[in-house]
Amino acid sequence: MQTITPETLKERLDNGEKLMLVDVRESWEFSICKIEGAVNINMSDSEKLLNDLNSDDEIVTICHHGMRSFQVATFLESNGFNNVINLDGGIDLWAKTIDSDMAQY
Repeated sequence: MQTITPETLKERLDNGEKLMLVDVRESWEFSICKIEGAVNINMSDSEKLLNDLNSDDEIVTICHHGMRSFQVATFLESNGFNNVINLDGGIDLWAKTIDSDMAQY
């Protein structure tokens, strides 16, 4: 399982790299704060995760602290996705280190 720090993710996004940001939190959490460009697919919707994502894309999974997204990344890898990265510390660490104006909960 690959992981990425908020700083490295920000750098890669700023460089224009094409990453598929998949936020696996509940929709109410996603409505509070999100990384620009992220799509929200709840971790409990395994069918949507498998059908809506392209296994060839570089996918970054995101949640609040990095635990749920780790589970989803593992799930995706076990279903043939080979380029999945989990955001260390989740959106919480992103807000604390990258975007101090982001709402937190």
